Amino acid sequence: MNRNRRIFIIIFLAFTLLVILLTIDMASRTTAPWNRKKQAVRALPGQQVDSKTMQLDTTGLDSLR
Repeated sequence: MNRNRRIFIIIFLAFTLLVILLTIDMASRTTAPWNRKKQAVRALPGQQVDSKTMQLDTTGLDSLR
């Protein structure tokens, strides 16, 4: 039983570490909804970003219908 417990603990720690690393990776690649205006300011530093522009739905402007 001791050997089985050791294997379980090793697999549990490896799985937990993998989930933590994936979570950190996903969090670094996404932007929270309350930070989207800040992201637009960083992407377009010389231009003023209007709050109405951030809420504009551009799906109707798609030319690939």
